[in-house]
Amino acid sequence: MAPLKLGMVGGGQGAFIGGVHRMAARLDGCFDLVAGALSSDPERARASAADIGLDATRSYDDFRHMAKAEAARPDGIVAVSVVTPNHLHGPIAEAFLNAGISVICDKPMTATLAQAESLAAAARSSEGSFFLTHNYTGYPMVRQAREMVSQGAIGTVRCVETNYLQDWLAETPDKDNKQAQWRLDPAQSGGGAIGDIGTHAHNLTCFVSGQHATGLQATLSSHVAGRTVDDDARVTIALSGGAKAHIWASQVAIGNENNLTLAIYGSKASLHWSQENPNMLRFAELGQAPRIITRGGSAAGPAAAAVTRIPAGHPEGYLEAFATLYSEAAEAIRTKRRPAHSLGIQEGLDGVRFVDACQRSSAQNGAWIDLP
Repeated sequence: MAPLKLGMVGGGQGAFIGGVHRMAARLDGCFDLVAGALSSDPERARASAADIGLDATRSYDDFRHMAKAEAARPDGIVAVSVVTPNHLHGPIAEAFLNAGISVICDKPMTATLAQAESLAAAARSSEGSFFLTHNYTGYPMVRQAREMVSQGAIGTVRCVETNYLQDWLAETPDKDNKQAQWRLDPAQSGGGAIGDIGTHAHNLTCFVSGQHATGLQATLSSHVAGRTVDDDARVTIALSGGAKAHIWASQVAIGNENNLTLAIYGSKASLHWSQENPNMLRFAELGQAPRIITRGGSAAGPAAAAVTRIPAGHPEGYLEAFATLYSEAAEAIRTKRRPAHSLGIQEGLDGVRFVDACQRSSAQNGAWIDLP
């Protein structure tokens, strides 16, 4: 099938995540990037479009103009990738959904709960679909873990421990560090570590356990003088199936690069997964020697096999996981049926509610906050 026509908002010169999304979108041949509003600065938008080979006539200075113009074209885009700072996700996504164009949005869905609720209303009334790119859900061994939990391989889920540890903000960053500056501005990010990486930990916890958060208590801390967002978060969560979860998300944990780990303990066995060694899943049954399940190996099940591209022993990771989400979005757009693992507006709303509840709990000295 011919690739679907894709647009992008954000992701211009100097932006990290835009390049990742562009590579992921074309990896499986599902999308062709043909239009963009790559920067809010018109000159940078044009230069960015030229850098990646976009037709100058489809490089836009404003996302609202882009949504209207592309919706009116017979060869217009069917989906747009939103890769801006968090506070712009809501307005951009709404503009395209209102034009009937599907949205593939980087996480978190929005910077505030009010924005998330407004976006959810727009998504419900749109002919387009909304997709959320929590990329770690695309890893084969994460799909393997979710499948094993759902099939009862570990018994009843009792405890989940998810840590996401980095050290890149252990000191005040250079003023030219664009990626750091917007993340440290509460107006743009909506929260520090809890919004940037805590949302990944929350989403992974819920995705693999098959449960959602019903309440939490949180302590958010800022360890660098003058910082107005949190850089370390400790959260205890009650899950809908009766399990308890704990999340530690920190960007000041010196000695850690991108150390995301998941441990899920059941009544019969446990599973351990590490993002920095993503092609292996440790499975330990009570009273038995632990086993290592590998991506592409003989013990991997159908869920992992469905998103495995190359033979066992060849590393597969971050970009491929993103590409899986883009491929699933393309499938959903073409068939009007959302794949079983695909994340949408509800998961996005849950993530923003999680951040909001953590902030309220911490402001009340770790008070318990119920979640809908």
